[in-house]
Amino acid sequence: MYGTLGRAHKRLGIKIGYPAKLERLKSVTDLNTTITEGIADLAAKEFGLSRTYGGHGDLGRVRESLKHFIRDWSEEGAQEREKIFRPILNVLEALREDERQSKRVLVPGSGLGRLAWEISELGYDTTANELSFFMNLAFRFLLSRETTTSKNEHTLRPYAHWFSHQRSNDSLFRSIRFPDAVPRLSTSFRLSETDFLHLSPPLPVQSDMQLEFQWSKTQFEEKSDRQAGYDYIVTLFFIDTSLNAFATMEHIYTLLRPGGTWINLGPLLWTSGGQAKVELSLDEVIRAAEEIGFIFQDGDADTGDINARRTVECEYTGDMNAMMRWIYKAEFWVATKSKQ
Repeated sequence: MYGTLGRAHKRLGIKIGYPAKLERLKSVTDLNTTITEGIADLAAKEFGLSRTYGGHGDLGRVRESLKHFIRDWSEEGAQEREKIFRPILNVLEALREDERQSKRVLVPGSGLGRLAWEISELGYDTTANELSFFMNLAFRFLLSRETTTSKNEHTLRPYAHWFSHQRSNDSLFRSIRFPDAVPRLSTSFRLSETDFLHLSPPLPVQSDMQLEFQWSKTQFEEKSDRQAGYDYIVTLFFIDTSLNAFATMEHIYTLLRPGGTWINLGPLLWTSGGQAKVELSLDEVIRAAEEIGFIFQDGDADTGDINARRTVECEYTGDMNAMMRWIYKAEFWVATKSKQ
């Protein structure tokens, strides 16, 4: 596009250094390629794939995944994470530490997995669930001992591709190091790479079952809430990705054990490429959830009640140096499934 300018405007561009800016873009794109090549090489190895490029890549999804390295796994993203993670973590931290190990948590739409990993670090048996392999392959890059061995060993220039709202070229092309923590899968932290709607409720932990059957009949009936299902399902910026929000909420209900808890925080930006079967208002989401059987926690947010419904103003993969802010008024709630 710059090449289509007339001579006078090209000379003006040269005076302000615009051609040098375009050359700098090429350079930082090559630097970013170090990360994308590493992800592709690891994927080829782990899945037995060819490294032949077919020319059909979704560049927007690749850029989104790279920006999530910054949001989820850099010191620069810590402020944004704290804003959206904290209400969720407060609820989970309220449970005594010695009770957490037996509680199972599912985080659907987990992206690059930072929230799920943080929950597992609290002591919960946690499953991160993500369908997009743009996200999963990037997350595997962090999980693998072959590609990530220490904190802040990788560098990205995540904002270089978008020239809008930038105060300076130095800010536009700035480098950010990641990860600020090194995640690993374990017996208490696992990754489920499949469609959320295809998940089944997990069976009760066998050791729990063996213990329960040693109880008297009356005591066993009192412990009967240890049924199949998750104790918590945590949805962060997830509901509005649904093609069918009704089916998503019904499946959350199905996957929870009786008495289980649904913790949600997110907006309602219906972005399913125009394919969403329903695009609900917040009131409609709440009413539908109640019809499905969820009981919403009462409470007063002004008194500091961690379970109270409230609005949380936040960003999502924002550029802290940019001349604009996209602020979501995300809704937070805690709802439970009946024990019946």
